[in-house]
Amino acid sequence: MKIARFSHNDAIRYGIVDEQELVVLAGDPMFAGFETTGERVPLADAALLAPVIPRSKVVCIGKNYHDHAAEMGGVAPEEPLLFLKPNTAVIGPGDTIVRPTLSERTEHEGELAVVIGRIAKNVKAENALDYVFGYTVGNDVTARDLQKKDGQWTRGKGFDTFCPLGPVIETEFERDGATIETRVNGEVRQSAPLSDMIHSVEAIIEYASAVFTLLPGDVILTGTPAGVGTFVAGDAVEVEVSGIGILRNSVRDALPAS
Repeated sequence: MKIARFSHNDAIRYGIVDEQELVVLAGDPMFAGFETTGERVPLADAALLAPVIPRSKVVCIGKNYHDHAAEMGGVAPEEPLLFLKPNTAVIGPGDTIVRPTLSERTEHEGELAVVIGRIAKNVKAENALDYVFGYTVGNDVTARDLQKKDGQWTRGKGFDTFCPLGPVIETEFERDGATIETRVNGEVRQSAPLSDMIHSVEAIIEYASAVFTLLPGDVILTGTPAGVGTFVAGDAVEVEVSGIGILRNSVRDALPAS
């Protein structure tokens, strides 16, 4: 089922998407289950928000598609390449990506995002999906010039608004046969089957949970295919994962410091 986090009548709530309506849930389904209130809200009357705000971290995997590793000038690492984004980078569908004044080159990286549903530490790959609440769509926005300048990725990946997530969490997502596509102003920039990922979701969870504890609500971005590229103020960026939905965000430049 598709789970949305949304704003309606000045309240933030959760709901199950049922065609053009939201079946309102009594609480956060990750912790309160799927009890409904009996209320329905038209999708047209609700503002969709980031479907989850990670309670501690966004875990990211670099160079997890061979063709993307090649376009970045290297080979894919033998083990998952981990880095983190702060949860303050998260925005939702329809929110605006803000290009920082410190950077002259911001780029999109469309990715499948995994939402952790249980405390996970030293999880084995064969049991990894037991710890997954669902899947959503992510955009690992990157200030590429700063990433290259710094020699490490924290600043280039960590600006506010640099982790759009949404539009919903799909709890019954079938990865087999699913595809990912990124578009800028309708132009296709990235397109690949998820099966092209080098390290699987299960392998990533095993690897990451051996390093740090994954908490309910933490998000894992699983890597991006080839075709990463720039966008500028006024552009519209879309990332679509078949079976989940389309994450759309507009872009503007940050205001200069006063």
